[in-house]
Amino acid sequence: MFDSFGRNIHYLRVSVTDRCNLRCTYCMPEEGVPFVPHERILSLEQIALVVGAAAGLGFDKVRLTGGEPLVRKGLPQLVSMISGIPGIVTIGMTTNGTLLAPVAAELRRRGLSSVNVSLDTLDPERYALVTRGGDVRDAVAGIRAARLAGFPVKLNVVVDSTASGG
Repeated sequence: MFDSFGRNIHYLRVSVTDRCNLRCTYCMPEEGVPFVPHERILSLEQIALVVGAAAGLGFDKVRLTGGEPLVRKGLPQLVSMISGIPGIVTIGMTTNGTLLAPVAAELRRRGLSSVNVSLDTLDPERYALVTRGGDVRDAVAGIRAARLAGFPVKLNVVVDSTASGG
């Protein structure tokens, strides 16, 4: 599939949930955000059908995002389903990393290829301020677990005055 500029499009981003366990200041208000009711979110099987259709059009790379994809029930099962789709070569995930440590090895076994972790500061106080209560140690533990599981890890950083202290 090609876009209007003749570029080959082969990369599909799938937001598996609109929910997140953090409330980063640059991403989501503290409150007042209505979430999509669970019954209106695509099932794992429906997501796999969409990915299969995209694979049929030549897409070979999938990135799972959110919200925070690790709050989605059944995410390891979804990774298995997607990794079994003919033509899909790479499955990546973008996460805040705070829930990654306990499931990193399982996600790797099930076919996840790479992880991008959003990490805006290593300073515990600034991290808690930016994420409105998150613990940077959880994110670092997630990164360590991902590396131990054999993932290539990329960091996504939003540079702003809250995170940098400037």
